[in-house]
Amino acid sequence: MFEFAWPWVVVALPLPWLLRHLLQPSAPGQALHLPQPGLQLTKVVGRATHGIVPWLLALAWLCLLTAAARPQWVGPPQAQQRSGRALMLAVDLSGSMRTEDMDLAGQPVSRFEAVEAIAGDFIHRRSGDEMGLILFGSQAFLVTPLTYDLSAVRAQLQSAVVGLAGTETAIGDAIAVAVKRLSALPEQARVLVLLTDGVNNTGNITPREAAHAAKAAGVRIYTIGVGATQMRVPGFFGSQLINPSADLDADMLTTIAKETGGQFFRATDGTELADAYRAIDALEPMPQQGPTLRPRHELFRWPLAAAILLLLLVIAPRRFARLPEQAA
Repeated sequence: MFEFAWPWVVVALPLPWLLRHLLQPSAPGQALHLPQPGLQLTKVVGRATHGIVPWLLALAWLCLLTAAARPQWVGPPQAQQRSGRALMLAVDLSGSMRTEDMDLAGQPVSRFEAVEAIAGDFIHRRSGDEMGLILFGSQAFLVTPLTYDLSAVRAQLQSAVVGLAGTETAIGDAIAVAVKRLSALPEQARVLVLLTDGVNNTGNITPREAAHAAKAAGVRIYTIGVGATQMRVPGFFGSQLINPSADLDADMLTTIAKETGGQFFRATDGTELADAYRAIDALEPMPQQGPTLRPRHELFRWPLAAAILLLLLVIAPRRFARLPEQAA
């Protein structure tokens, strides 16, 4: 369907004719003041504009107005396809996330580096979901509100630094921040993915209290405990094996997940972490039609080009006609 975005531009149609009648040319004596009282300027009668030139100028003005009115071709309504899920991602940035006990593609990396790589790919695949990002350590911060701009969420995660939110772990506060943001959405859409490598040791809300609030608000929580179970470290009598995840409270994370209708995943290396995200990625979406949009194709370039061509047809002959006079 053809339409104009700014049809009110048509009110400027008589503007050239109004200016022509309102702004009359001044007489020679009024236009130029001569100091000699005896001198007078004779009025030169110019040739009236005639022929095809006025019609070309009028047509050029009509083309300019048509371009200014923004002609558009509007396509049929198209509904946006959205999954209906609002997924909040909470990532632990406590000091222990620097521990290099994860394996990613055969290379030893820190826990956060593994999360950054695999969670970044997880975010990229969530097309159609609203996503938000919470980073927590000693405190929990909402870094990216719920948005369909997944590239912004991924960029915020990639720019995060371990220790940015403090060196301790406030799991309960992170859950509370997510519940506050998700509670206003449809119940089937509320999902929180919580990733941590430790135990709650700070914050204003305990994880149990936060889990009760999440259950009451209908927020499903999927918890991921990250960190290897064995790590070789140098000691006084040579290297020895230790459990770098001894502080991970897997029972608490399991209870939170079960109480809210989610699931707990244990990720000791990059492969298991990727498997956990794939399992969460398999959540059944709630069908939802997004707002209807109508594609619009701008057509102003064509009348604008026509106006420029018409003006060139008026100006060019006069320009070339003056060249022989100047040569003579």
